[in-house]
Amino acid sequence: MAGRRSPSISSRKQPQQARSTELVAAILDAAVQVLTKEGAQRFTTARVADKAGVSVGSLYQYFPNKAAILFRLQSDEWRQTTGLLRGILEDAGKPPLERLRALVHAFIRSECEEAAMRVALSDAAPLYRDAPEAREARAAGERVVEAFMREALPRAPDAVRAMAGELITTTMSTVGKNFSESPRTAAEIATYADAMADMFCAYLSSLGRRRAPRALPP
Repeated sequence: MAGRRSPSISSRKQPQQARSTELVAAILDAAVQVLTKEGAQRFTTARVADKAGVSVGSLYQYFPNKAAILFRLQSDEWRQTTGLLRGILEDAGKPPLERLRALVHAFIRSECEEAAMRVALSDAAPLYRDAPEAREARAAGERVVEAFMREALPRAPDAVRAMAGELITTTMSTVGKNFSESPRTAAEIATYADAMADMFCAYLSSLGRRRAPRALPP
């Protein structure tokens, strides 16, 4: 049996005029409000259109279904995260571990500031996570991390760098999400981020001190 095709999650068209741009912005702003208030299970195009003050037909001019709206919100979030990764991890003026520490602090702050939205998008992920557009969006951030790991661990084997990058990003994302589910003070965020950064930096330092295995004689 052929696998089920993912529904289209691309926007039908891009706004070309100021009025169209304002309409899309209003739809997306309404979508954020509906998603954070109602949750992914009660998120519908009708509720978004009503909140935006537009007809469902106008909404469908730009978004074919609710998955397309949710993916647009998620892709905007991914784009912001990729920009955060690139802006910090590609700063060659600072040592790698200093960059990693700065990233952890920025990421944890961001998670806490946008906790409700991130949790709701996580609940909605099954609607679009397997679509090609979603895979490419995630891959963009992964490429930034891969490049950083090559710089941070220049003598480590590719497999070790790949494992380190995956472990750090998965831990940061998972633990950050859990930490942000409760209200946090600025001091709590800083203390938690410091502890996580200490752990990651110690891990990379340990990997950097390891000697590559010697090749066996012919």
